[in-house]
Amino acid sequence: MDKKVTGIVAYLTWVGWLVAFLAGDKEGAKFHLNQAGVLAIAGFVVSVLTFIPVIRWFTGILSLVLGVFTLMGLIYAIQGQEKALPLVGGITLLK
Repeated sequence: MDKKVTGIVAYLTWVGWLVAFLAGDKEGAKFHLNQAGVLAIAGFVVSVLTFIPVIRWFTGILSLVLGVFTLMGLIYAIQGQEKALPLVGGITLLK
């Protein structure tokens, strides 16, 4: 997969991220792989937090925010831009 396709596939669930990481252009799409990975980890954390009754309402809001961030990242990957996402754009997983 080329850089653009790898970036797009990375945002399509954690399975897409794994496929993009293993079969895609890691160096070219490192930026989008990193951001999609951070979003996937954040989504997992939010899913775990839904089991705490006191903050369950807040996890709904967080899920909505993560969905918007994922959509933004997907649009940036389709356009070929490397714009950092709000709040999570500064976190680096891959070097």
